[in-house]
Amino acid sequence: MTDFRYPRRLRLLTGGDFKRVFDRADVKVPDQRLLILARPNNLGHPRIGFVISKKNVRRAVQRNRVRRIIRESFRLHQHQLPALDMIILARKGLDELDNADVHAMIRRCWTRAGKKARKLTQ
Repeated sequence: MTDFRYPRRLRLLTGGDFKRVFDRADVKVPDQRLLILARPNNLGHPRIGFVISKKNVRRAVQRNRVRRIIRESFRLHQHQLPALDMIILARKGLDELDNADVHAMIRRCWTRAGKKARKLTQ
């Protein structure tokens, strides 16, 4: 049976984790309202971290909603994603999308990140 939990091991927790990805992001997935920076890891599973600033998403309620939707999508797709450390950066206008649009956008981003990561390892 597939495990769909979201334990601590699937999160970027320390500043060092974030710094490693920011210093050398091998995979970049740009979108109009989102940017994913990623770097391969040796853990055998993907990890995710968020940078959603007040400048780009004003209200805390909206920042939390976006984070919750992306986290849920990550939880459901974690077994299809390559072993990457990913940082999700919000851009202006992300809070204007409704839940279904955010789900569709992040699904497309997961697919693109997987393709770029496979191309990187070949």
